[in-house]
Amino acid sequence: MKETKIIKAEPSNLNENEIMPAAEIIASGGLCVFPTETVYGLGANASDPLAVAKIFEAKGRPQDNPLIVHIWKYEQLFDLVTEVPEKAGVLAEHFWGGPLTMIFKRSEKVPAVVSAGLDTVAVRLPSHPVANALIKLSGVPIAAPSANLSGKPSPTSFKHAAEDMTGRADAIIDGGNSFFGIESTVIDMTEDVPTILRPGAITPADIKELIGEVYLGKGNSGAPKSPGMKYKHYAPRAPLYIVESENPVEIINSRTKEKTGVINFGYDNSDFKAEYVFNMGKTASEYAANIFYALREFDDSDTEEIYAIPPKDDGVGIAVRNRIYKSAGGKVI
Repeated sequence: MKETKIIKAEPSNLNENEIMPAAEIIASGGLCVFPTETVYGLGANASDPLAVAKIFEAKGRPQDNPLIVHIWKYEQLFDLVTEVPEKAGVLAEHFWGGPLTMIFKRSEKVPAVVSAGLDTVAVRLPSHPVANALIKLSGVPIAAPSANLSGKPSPTSFKHAAEDMTGRADAIIDGGNSFFGIESTVIDMTEDVPTILRPGAITPADIKELIGEVYLGKGNSGAPKSPGMKYKHYAPRAPLYIVESENPVEIINSRTKEKTGVINFGYDNSDFKAEYVFNMGKTASEYAANIFYALREFDDSDTEEIYAIPPKDDGVGIAVRNRIYKSAGGKVI
């Protein structure tokens, strides 16, 4: 296990000198965990294939699962891609920096390992001040998936990122909790009608309002263009069951044991008999901000099974449902 340097950074009052050691680690081919507005990322120099390979090793990530390349200014995009469609420019103007990843045709400057050998590349410009400063100071685009061991829930706090990546990354930047709490929306811009491959905080309605028709994609057995399409993700230690039946509260209470947990979307905690009830808030945005944090907290408890009644399938709720169903791995009641 390698020694991991811990670096504290205050997003609202950032001193760039504090994160210069992290930028130097990235520039020299090392790994750094850093905060973004979505989840914590595990970053390496996207231009260095040997550095990028370390990401897959640290996470235990399959080599055919592509990474997202993070930039700090729009002009960097043109070094990474062969073409920027007009619709992509419109989306970038409205949603960058922010939780939107777009897929383009990859330029030769992007190593194949970043894109799992595909001819495309996923690119995002974050809004988080620490992430942007790290990319700028390192002088290179940063390839980064979420900073968790492969298959576990994504970390939205320094605590959870450090649990997985201490001894695996060269540095971890403590920048507080993530704002959105789920990974970015991913949209494939390589076809005439773009396809949303992974839902996130930027909703299909948000995108359609700007560029018109879009498709909603599904994962398949072929090579995934986007993270989150092919493999089991976000799985907590205890089995998670989605309750779709009528009278879901009664169903959960009838199955409750001594160490049962409930992920509570919009009900009163007192409705449930379970000992562990994590209240997710009242709005879809609150659900998104809390979902991975809740799963990680259940991992830290002695919970033996978890139940969830899924939220409505609209707006940001689409992304929340996507994550919770993937976490359950098909276990639906």
